[in-house]
Amino acid sequence: MEESILLRTLAGELTERPPFWFMRQAGRVLPSYMELKEKYSFWEMMQDADLGAKVTLLPIDDLGVDAAILFSDILVIPYAMGMGLEFSNQGPKFDTPLVDIQDPVKALNPDPSKLEYIYKVIDRIIATKPSNIPLIGFCGAPLTVLCYMLQGIGRKNDFPKAISFIYKHKKTVKKLIDAITELSIIYAKGQIAHGIKVFQLFETHAGLIPLDLYQELFFPSVEKIAKAVREENIPFIYFPKGLGVGISQVTPAMCDYLSIDWQTPMPLARKLVDKEIGLQGNIDPRLLYGNQDHIKDTLNNYVEFGRTNHDWIINLGHGFLPDVPYENAKFMADWIKETDWKR
Repeated sequence: MEESILLRTLAGELTERPPFWFMRQAGRVLPSYMELKEKYSFWEMMQDADLGAKVTLLPIDDLGVDAAILFSDILVIPYAMGMGLEFSNQGPKFDTPLVDIQDPVKALNPDPSKLEYIYKVIDRIIATKPSNIPLIGFCGAPLTVLCYMLQGIGRKNDFPKAISFIYKHKKTVKKLIDAITELSIIYAKGQIAHGIKVFQLFETHAGLIPLDLYQELFFPSVEKIAKAVREENIPFIYFPKGLGVGISQVTPAMCDYLSIDWQTPMPLARKLVDKEIGLQGNIDPRLLYGNQDHIKDTLNNYVEFGRTNHDWIINLGHGFLPDVPYENAKFMADWIKETDWKR
């Protein structure tokens, strides 16, 4: 049986090339996904075990990636905390944002049973996936999840109401962070119990607040979630998009691998990040708007980094953009597998 190149890399083995997978790989960049989207809503695909498994595994055949990532959403945690959630064409929306509630902590009613449908999707994925393809589980990190819970809608000017609330009501915010963290740990352990082999924490909006405030309020939460996952012998990847030079403050207690956004070149990230932490990233997804000669020239700049850094997982600096040509995504995947990494 062929072993997973991703798991081998995470275990510290020297592999013939860097492993790769892509954030948002199971989505709108795939023609096969768009065909399903014409028949089913996002919620339907997430909540049906057969559909969720099918979408999760589409990139294995369509792109040839080295891992699958669970087809789900970071907002399942607030949904399981009792917030009414709707996914529309304009993005997610909550019935009542927490900023409009007098006591938001008391308004929450965490119910882990609302996550059971996700475990059924995982069971179906494990039963149908190729044996050499591991499943990556995930959840949203507390700042990003909290911003959506407070604001109630999509980004809209970088969550101004949410950020204002964080500055005005720090004690309440700490209680909300604790509640999010507690349920996130239950959720992560549930995913592990059902068969995921890697876990990633998505902090999409780490750059919305100053580093010192992020360290004070959110680093402890990241460390708690990382500790809970790693106690189960599952590698933990942390993706703090927009953290900038703050990546130098991430400690080995917080993750096994740190995912780097496109703003920070990989050689610089390697200098900044603790040497005990592996790296993931950081191809700019907008590169795929270019022609394939330009894509190839840009990707060639990564070969030397890949030759000298064996603790590196190739990924994007954020997720695939919906209007990226599928042919370019496939070109990049094929390039990674066909390139001589000089190892």
